[in-house]
Amino acid sequence: MINLLFEHIDFLIDLVLAFITMSLGLNLSKTDFKNIVAFPGPLSIGLIAQMVLLPLSALVLMLLSDFNPEVKVGFIIIALCPGGVTSNLVSYLLKGNVALSISLTVVNGILCMFSLPILVNLALDYFINQTHLIELPVIKTIEHIALVTVFPAAIGVMIRNRLPKIADTLRPILKYLLPGLLLFIFLTKMFAPVEKGGIALTQAELLEQGIWVLLLNFSGMFLGYLLGTGFKTNLQNKVTIMVEVGLQNTALALLIAGNILQNDNMQKPAMVYAILTFFSTLLFAWLIKNISLKFVDKEA
Repeated sequence: MINLLFEHIDFLIDLVLAFITMSLGLNLSKTDFKNIVAFPGPLSIGLIAQMVLLPLSALVLMLLSDFNPEVKVGFIIIALCPGGVTSNLVSYLLKGNVALSISLTVVNGILCMFSLPILVNLALDYFINQTHLIELPVIKTIEHIALVTVFPAAIGVMIRNRLPKIADTLRPILKYLLPGLLLFIFLTKMFAPVEKGGIALTQAELLEQGIWVLLLNFSGMFLGYLLGTGFKTNLQNKVTIMVEVGLQNTALALLIAGNILQNDNMQKPAMVYAILTFFSTLLFAWLIKNISLKFVDKEA
């Protein structure tokens, strides 16, 4: 049974990711899409923070680091991925704008279908010598992303609109069950033998890469908060944007680095990111929110 799990670990990651994005769709309706068009400001700010500021932070950090080129590309890949589904849960726990969080996750996921293959190829060209001959097949990447994100989310929206009672029953169950299942699969992949699809992450690599993962996590969130402040976004939306920038879709990063590029070193930053950032994002966003509330109280 364990060997069977190891052998199909990458397929299981794809499958759970698809179910997570389907559960995400269960939270959306036609009204949510109308609100995106009617009030595009916070959504636009969030997309800029996630798709521009976070990758730039990753690029600067990797230029300063002395990791091997493959690990550097792995950091860039995680920064280029859309927000993870657990960001919606964290936004809920912090009393953020959950509708904005869901909208950012879905819209960013759709946009990344087109931006991610191009930008990952640029990272490969920049950091890795051409003798490695590592290229990201654009069409195949778009197909993978569509199959595990856009189509399942569309199915979730359809269920929400046509079978609302079923959606209401499934939503609270899947919201906690699927992220937990994904964490279990991540841990399985972390400890699986290399010949069974594992990535052989050592304790030294976890500690070394963990420092840079937290730097990327905090810098991206802080830049998102500053951008929201510059555009006079309210605190609830700023917290939501911070969480979206802080929690990337690590399953998708593993899909690209593992299934498509088939490079163990490129997968390691995503695995470290998956282990650390749920708690670091929750803590950092909570601290910033409470500090901001104290300043508001003093001004009042």
